[in-house]
Amino acid sequence: MREVEQGTLRGGGGPPDDCEPPEAAARRHVLEAEQAAGGTLEGARDVRRVGVVGAGTMGAGIALTCAQSELEVEIVDAGAEALRAGIARIESTLDSAVKKGRLTAQTAAAARSRVRSSLRLEVLSEADLIIEAVFEDAGIKQDLFARLGSIARPGALLATNTSTLDVEAIARASGRPGDVVGMHFFSPAHLMRLIEIVRTSRSSAEALTTALATAQRLGKLGVVVGNGFGFVGNRMLYAYGRERELMLLEGAEPERIDRVLEAFGMAMGPNAVSDLAGIEVGVAARRQWRERPDDPRWYRVSELLVERGRLGRKSGCGFYRYTGAERRLESDPEVHELILVEARRLGIVRREVANEEITERCMLALINEGARVLEEGIAEAGADIDVIWCNGYGFPRARGGPMFYADTLGLAWVLERIGHYAREQGERYWTAAPLLARLARQRGRLAEWRRAPGGGKP
Repeated sequence: MREVEQGTLRGGGGPPDDCEPPEAAARRHVLEAEQAAGGTLEGARDVRRVGVVGAGTMGAGIALTCAQSELEVEIVDAGAEALRAGIARIESTLDSAVKKGRLTAQTAAAARSRVRSSLRLEVLSEADLIIEAVFEDAGIKQDLFARLGSIARPGALLATNTSTLDVEAIARASGRPGDVVGMHFFSPAHLMRLIEIVRTSRSSAEALTTALATAQRLGKLGVVVGNGFGFVGNRMLYAYGRERELMLLEGAEPERIDRVLEAFGMAMGPNAVSDLAGIEVGVAARRQWRERPDDPRWYRVSELLVERGRLGRKSGCGFYRYTGAERRLESDPEVHELILVEARRLGIVRREVANEEITERCMLALINEGARVLEEGIAEAGADIDVIWCNGYGFPRARGGPMFYADTLGLAWVLERIGHYAREQGERYWTAAPLLARLARQRGRLAEWRRAPGGGKP
């Protein structure tokens, strides 16, 4: 994918300041966008006691984060073994931090003392905030919120940690939708800085402000987003990942895709990320998306790996295999063969996919989906998307986030390359977002675009 030369502008875009080096402009943009993302915290409810439902990896991480921020925490799970494992995970993380010199023994002990556990939801009746972190299943979450709506005290904030599902439906199930928001933490929750704060049509201003204030209290960066499958980050991720999976079938090896995108600046390649997160997590979430494409190629490689028990690092194999006590990542010829056989079954002609094409298709898909997210009001501003992707998905800050990066390339050039792939790959995935086409004509900038007050388009 073409680069922007230092001190020059290309196409219809370019860095905001012609005299500022592109990397400096990109970093400044991200910093300013982060500072603006939180908004006002006036009117937030006081949060001192937090309930966390679900003692898995995410729930334990959220509970630990709250305890380290001097909040009293009650972690609840229906299974005694799961609850013990969650508490053990918290203990182990604190012990490790002490051994590495990141925490004092006294600080760790204080955090540990703030965490209690129970098998009964009723212990959360006096919590100021309850965060749900159970299995990513719409029915399970709605049933849980129906119970929480009657158990929680009046004025308590109820938050779902769902990463993809309909927060509107979850809020309705509670019987008190004004008190419900999404709080999508990123894994590992005690380390990752970003929280997507998901608003519904019924979320009160006070509920949103309280969620933002809590994020700040936890040392996190809260960004308000709209409700829709995958919200901002994961919806765009599915476009980015779609191209990665298609190119696997077309002839690009998993390790080469990762190598090329890491050279671009991504913190990790997408196949390694999928292995780390657990391939089955994404597969399960996508299966609940009613509007998913009816395309036998769509995320087919991930489906095949899960069918064969290759879940990623946790199972010792996924897109890669992991060897030794240190779980060293290695290329796996078995995966190459599996992909080759499936490509033949689907009638896909294999070819040499150039490194430049790998970068272009992944980045252009990301940019185009980001423009759609903006036009639909799921994100309020292009800068919010950049904050989310730089803090939650490893997008290089030196490139300013996907919307800023699109501007540096020039939106007219981005539009032309999308047209190129429409002719080469078909229009199914390569139809330019209307906002992108409009801004390209107007010589506008995605990173500076913001919805007008009241939901109108500027």
